Amino acid sequence: MNTICEAIAKRLLIQFYYSGDKVPGTRIVEPHMVAYNKRNHVSLSGWFVGGATESGGVGWREYLLSEMSNIIMLNEHFSGPRPGYRSDGGKMFHNVQCAL
Repeated sequence: MNTICEAIAKRLLIQFYYSGDKVPGTRIVEPHMVAYNKRNHVSLSGWFVGGATESGGVGWREYLLSEMSNIIMLNEHFSGPRPGYRSDGGKMFHNVQCAL
């Protein structure tokens, strides 16, 4: 979680391997928040920008930290929160650990 929170603070893209859906593989994401989801699993809320995807296209995704590995910060900044972002977690997340 430390690498993700540091990337959020610095507004850096992250790359990681995700095994938590039907299309496992490498993802590139603008990390926005680490918090607990409705099922009380620690999750990353982020804007998907590239890599393997189950649902296709850029946009909001939720990733379980327990299904993420090989997390690295990339040397590429993103400008800030994407449309629809709620730093308090909104209705989807609670107990925010770190956020933009």
